[in-house]
Amino acid sequence: MMVSFGRFRGLVLFALQTALLSGLMTSLVLAQEVENIEVENIEEHPLVPVLKIAEAGLKNIDANIVDYSATLIKRERVKGRLTPNQYLYIKVRHKPFSVYTVFLGPEEFKGREVIYVEGQNGDKLLAHEGRGWKARIGMVALKPDSPLAMEGQRYPITMMGMRMLTQRLMEVGQEDLRFDEVEVKNHEGVKINGRNSTCVEAIHPVPRKHFRYHLARVFIDDEWQMPVRFEAFLWPLKKDGKPVLVEQYTYVNVKFNNGFTDKDFDPQNEKYKFVKKKR
Repeated sequence: MMVSFGRFRGLVLFALQTALLSGLMTSLVLAQEVENIEVENIEEHPLVPVLKIAEAGLKNIDANIVDYSATLIKRERVKGRLTPNQYLYIKVRHKPFSVYTVFLGPEEFKGREVIYVEGQNGDKLLAHEGRGWKARIGMVALKPDSPLAMEGQRYPITMMGMRMLTQRLMEVGQEDLRFDEVEVKNHEGVKINGRNSTCVEAIHPVPRKHFRYHLARVFIDDEWQMPVRFEAFLWPLKKDGKPVLVEQYTYVNVKFNNGFTDKDFDPQNEKYKFVKKKR
């Protein structure tokens, strides 16, 4: 059953919140010291109704979306270097929060599988490599935010999925209400994997230490009325230069409410390769 967050207007506002508050997802801080511009009347701040709609959207997810599968295409800047596109097949279940991923590409990551189930396995993720000498090590258990688990990644697996993102964005919403100075543009008729979507673009024209991104875009699927792509950029490094891509995530081939069970997040699943099969 396909589920929407509500009227498109509400989702545009939700997407704007994602773009404006996504500074939570990065640890980059501008060194330039500029006096904060604060909003005098918070009640008139445009993020107030956004936070209310986001809260309603979170309740809608909890009530109607049990799980989903998708192909995630992501590109991230890690330690100053932009990675090539990474392709993952993912399964996400909300209760208990559970994630299964297998890397489809690029070649160096192909076959890597990761499972995380909140509260199980010592609250550690289980993983194995798909090729190379590391594959001989077999399955390992790692803390999600440990250096090994975070190698080549910007965020831990515990932050995967739209529900987790929405929840964390709401937590920082009150702090962001202090600031204004943003330009918003809408672009209709944008194609994402052949599907019609609308892009909501938020721009912070002036670099300030409390703004983590110069430009953020959220793409809303017109039929599903759900965000299917997020991308963010820092300010150009030189005058008339292009914005610097920090991260980009695109969800395609999304399927909702698959009826996932514990077996879908069990390394003993015969369809997975965590455990070597006896010959």
